[in-house]
Amino acid sequence: MQRRFLGLTAAVAALGMTAALAGCGTSSGSGDVTLKLVAADYDVAGGESSKAYWADLVAEFEKTNPGIKVDVQIESWNDVDRKVAEMVKAGKAPDVAQIGAYADYAAADKLYTADQLLSIPVQSNFLAPLVDAGEQKRVQYGLPFVASTRLLFYNKKLFNEAGIKDTPQTWDDLQADAVKLKEQTDAKYPFALPLGPEEAQAETMMWLLSGGEGYVDPVGNYSIGSKTNISTFNWLKTNLVDKELTGPVAPGKLNRKDAFAAFTRGEVGMLNGHPSLMQAAAKAGIDVGTVALPGRAGKAKSTMGVADWIMGFKQNGHRAEVGTFLDFVFSDKNVLDFADQNDLLPSTISASEAMEKDPKHKDLREFLRALPTSELPPVGKTSWAKVSENIKGNIGKAVEPGGSPAIVLERIGRAAATAESAE
Repeated sequence: MQRRFLGLTAAVAALGMTAALAGCGTSSGSGDVTLKLVAADYDVAGGESSKAYWADLVAEFEKTNPGIKVDVQIESWNDVDRKVAEMVKAGKAPDVAQIGAYADYAAADKLYTADQLLSIPVQSNFLAPLVDAGEQKRVQYGLPFVASTRLLFYNKKLFNEAGIKDTPQTWDDLQADAVKLKEQTDAKYPFALPLGPEEAQAETMMWLLSGGEGYVDPVGNYSIGSKTNISTFNWLKTNLVDKELTGPVAPGKLNRKDAFAAFTRGEVGMLNGHPSLMQAAAKAGIDVGTVALPGRAGKAKSTMGVADWIMGFKQNGHRAEVGTFLDFVFSDKNVLDFADQNDLLPSTISASEAMEKDPKHKDLREFLRALPTSELPPVGKTSWAKVSENIKGNIGKAVEPGGSPAIVLERIGRAAATAESAE
């Protein structure tokens, strides 16, 4: 929400650590407390980077807060949400969880609100779209831990081979460039379109935004089956898929990780990507270009943003200690260290400003600039998990041979409305 503190400067935000000592995040002074933290493992290569990050952070925190200990449990992304859910169901909720979703716990009144935990400067330092996405019924429960945005990636070598001099700005440009890539290069995927079940909800949202709408209308109701969204998928099917510009694997069978891997092999001309792909492509020797997502007649309405969440559970009554810890977690140093380690974007204004000024992060500047005006999926809806799964399993059917975007989107839209009314 733009009414939030977008104009806050890094200097003001930095006061958070001082204010925390006198604010709601102070220690209760009732003796030693051990907080239980469950966090996700971001090291997809199977290393120890996430464990090392939290170990270092906790060691430093405990030095300056001798009455508070933190016990850290790291779980893979495949397991972390389930394990936290099992702990909560068993009456053994952690004090802090860093996971993929917060809405169900907020709806069940199991979480502290942001203003119950954080000092004012720390709470007001989050980027506005992330605050929006962390709210349920206009109250913030989810604290954005790390973020990313999406841009259109293209292979500069293949663009040169195809004689493409300018980056695509509109859908017509994108189609014309895909034709050139197909006819004049050996690209297997002129435009890779991953609508497979791994992350189809993200690819779908990018296209809906570039078409002028999205998953919800201005008042927050699901609008998946709207005329605008159906028109978007009609264009996608007719102008890219039916013209065989999306490669040898049917979009509904193509997962994001496979599309990204093909890009790093030099087989993809264009695709929608996130910051982590920059590093993987560079390691593979791919000369990458990025540009804002094209829209119908120009730049897309907005780009898609994504956030992972950290939250404080009420069960153990450690509000003050959790607040002190989370104020420390969101210091610029800790936020930047984690974002840098994982090639992702900071969730705070001051850390984003610092990253943009740092020459070593020049490749991320376009992503950073897109984040303050990005739009996130409706993660504050408790129905979103069901809706997202439905999209993952069915949206690919909309662009199949003989498929009907109208039938598929309207069906998903009706199911979304039913899921929302049942909550």
